[in-house]
Amino acid sequence: MHNETFEVTDEYEEERLDKFLAAIYPEQSRSFFQKLIKDGLVSVNDVPQSKANYRMHIEDMVSVTIPDAVKTTILPEAIPLDILYEDDDVIIVNKPKDMVVHPCPGHYSGTLVNAIMHHCRENLSGINGEIRPGIVHRIDKDTTGSLIICKNDQSHRLIAEQIKVHSVNRLYRGIVKGIVKEDSGTIEGAIGRHPKDRKKMAMNERNGKPAITHYRVIERLKDATYMEFKLETGRTHQIRVHMASIGHPLLGDTVYGSLKNPYHLQGQTLHAYIIGFVHPTTGEYVEFKAPIPEYFEELLNKLRKN
Repeated sequence: MHNETFEVTDEYEEERLDKFLAAIYPEQSRSFFQKLIKDGLVSVNDVPQSKANYRMHIEDMVSVTIPDAVKTTILPEAIPLDILYEDDDVIIVNKPKDMVVHPCPGHYSGTLVNAIMHHCRENLSGINGEIRPGIVHRIDKDTTGSLIICKNDQSHRLIAEQIKVHSVNRLYRGIVKGIVKEDSGTIEGAIGRHPKDRKKMAMNERNGKPAITHYRVIERLKDATYMEFKLETGRTHQIRVHMASIGHPLLGDTVYGSLKNPYHLQGQTLHAYIIGFVHPTTGEYVEFKAPIPEYFEELLNKLRKN
């Protein structure tokens, strides 16, 4: 078990206790915290709470004890992998659309972890535990492209440190709605949990974390723009939120853009094109490119003909 304490800010004033905790731990459900509250594992200002509908007040101190996770058996699965590079320390994979990176509620099979467990057998970093072996970073389910998998703990620590100080080179390709006028630019704006919809992120200068996205136009199309993005930081849904904030959401992104999907896309048109980092053993900079997926090229050709 581990215990954490959080101070309530004005963003959460009058919020239910269970909803507050679900916002702090978005990977867990409200029902999970309702059970913790019922079991006496949540207190406010050192007073154990028994009701999930307790309303938060500014500067309340909420303490929660999270029980150790019940071990879930994650099974290796013979799922084909598009491997861009592999050695004794790392694997660079080209993740397809509709694949979750690591197991989570509702997705305990068919994930990238299931596939790499079959491919690597026992040779994966264990730092992130049984659920996320080898996983040092991730990309969204419907984002395609390059991803680093670590095969031992030393590689995991060294690459995680590069990610932490933002020295990993990450270039993405995407197609956004509308014509972007500037040939290049930078979007700066803190990103945090959406104040009303906890499953979404939003520009949040008060409670968000700093986020910087550099962009350049590759090609202007019919009512759309083909672009490249360079991440200086790596916040959840960063490119999607930043581009939507300037009126150019990614095509197919029904979360941050329009619910209309005229091209019948499966999620956002975003591809992790290039990833570069200092190799944990050789100390040399290495860089890998994931080819643009077929659906992406087909959409570009269709937009060029319009």
